[in-house]
Amino acid sequence: MTAPGAIEEAGATERATVVIVGTGFSGLGMAIQLRKAGRDDFVILEKADDIGGTWRDNTYPGCACDVQSHMYSFSFEQNPDWSRWFSGQQEIWAYLKRLADKYDLWRFIRFGREMVSARWDADEGLWSVQDTAGRTYRGRFLVSGVGALHIPNIPRLPGIEHFQGTAFHSANWDHDYDLRGKRVAVIGTGASAVQFVPEIAPLVGKLTVFQRTPPWVLPKPDRPVPQWMRTMFRTVPGVQRLVRAGLYWMLEARAVGFNGHPWLLKLASKIGERHIAKAVKDPQLRAKLTPDYVMGCKRVLMSNDYYPALARDNVEVVDSGIAEVRAHSIVDGAGVEHDADAIVYGTGFHVTDAFDHLSIVGEDGRDLAKQWATHGMQTHRGICVEGFPNLFFLLGPNTGLGHNSVVFMIEAQIRYVLDAIRLVESNGALALRVRPEAQEAFQRDIQRRLAKGVWSTGGCTSYYLDAQGVNRTIWPGFTWRYYLQTRSVDPSEFELVQPAAAAVR
Repeated sequence: MTAPGAIEEAGATERATVVIVGTGFSGLGMAIQLRKAGRDDFVILEKADDIGGTWRDNTYPGCACDVQSHMYSFSFEQNPDWSRWFSGQQEIWAYLKRLADKYDLWRFIRFGREMVSARWDADEGLWSVQDTAGRTYRGRFLVSGVGALHIPNIPRLPGIEHFQGTAFHSANWDHDYDLRGKRVAVIGTGASAVQFVPEIAPLVGKLTVFQRTPPWVLPKPDRPVPQWMRTMFRTVPGVQRLVRAGLYWMLEARAVGFNGHPWLLKLASKIGERHIAKAVKDPQLRAKLTPDYVMGCKRVLMSNDYYPALARDNVEVVDSGIAEVRAHSIVDGAGVEHDADAIVYGTGFHVTDAFDHLSIVGEDGRDLAKQWATHGMQTHRGICVEGFPNLFFLLGPNTGLGHNSVVFMIEAQIRYVLDAIRLVESNGALALRVRPEAQEAFQRDIQRRLAKGVWSTGGCTSYYLDAQGVNRTIWPGFTWRYYLQTRSVDPSEFELVQPAAAAVR
């Protein structure tokens, strides 16, 4: 391995057996398991100047996890000292940094190295990865840990080029801009907005929230973790694992409603309606904030202070759309002009089109972005893609969750990738490629099950769906079933490319 910082000049090449992209939960988790396996033949590319992925980038006020921290963490690295049941951004980021320290990962990370392209060399059985500075990384295995929530989705508002105020996305929060006393327009009411709106509402002079579709927001059972419990987690073996198991099965039960039993979600929606009624007394505002679709069709959110914030005298909710942006204002769909000194986008991220900007070329010149744009994001188990040997996605298509912790899915996928690498190396092969019929069978199965789920039948559109209305984001069912499917690689679903065969290709 080349020492950190040694590869700086454009055109330089670094070699490693495994090239990992990203330093969020996926990338770091993959690196940790490689280290545990006694390997140091890998390199990690990170576009930023620090680790953390989502939990590095999102520093907006109130940023926190909406899954209990004792589940939103690695099973093999439990943290007994979470301060709250739902931890904030800084605490989760610090957790990841401690893992990088513990497993000595810093020396494997190449900061400021954003991958722009990757090409499969069939003759050598290697991936050639290039970053924005023209450096090249050559590796037998390429593991993408970039996830889907890293490219901000900023809508093209008519007339936005004329706006003379400050505008930024929640994932790129402008901490130098003082919101106190300002007239602020928030575009979007998704997961981030539900967290930052209550934080900024008491500070600003006027807050105008532009809502396209109201989310279902449930009470958040968040509270500090008492010191006696943290002490017990540290000193009594098995207690924290028992708590984690209880959380897992409690969250897992929610999958029943999402998958073919929407009547259960209709019962849950009554809790959401009472949550609105408790905080919002104005019947017109209550009507604006009450969704007309089945809970779960869009991401279900949690907050105890979002509705009280919207009921403040200095806050207005606009649900008529945006007709035009002017130099110092926004005109809504009803023709009403709203003054604005700043615009904050709470509009989420590119999800089903997150890989469109990358050039990943596999066998026979196949372009992954074009292939997915034409046929949809199709994979085998959300990890492998037919025609792209030795390429693995962590938290790839159709492995996102609406009911449990994605870290559970990431761990299952890391184990699967490690088994795939062992299968290749133990057989003296150059590569492993998924058989087309295996991928097709997997896709038929998950799309059949997704068709019955609330995401397809709940009466809404969401970021779960691609441009053709197909769900390419969510795992349709229980996560324990995914765990069983990915315990090991089924050799019958793959073809091993031997050196001679690779040279012929």
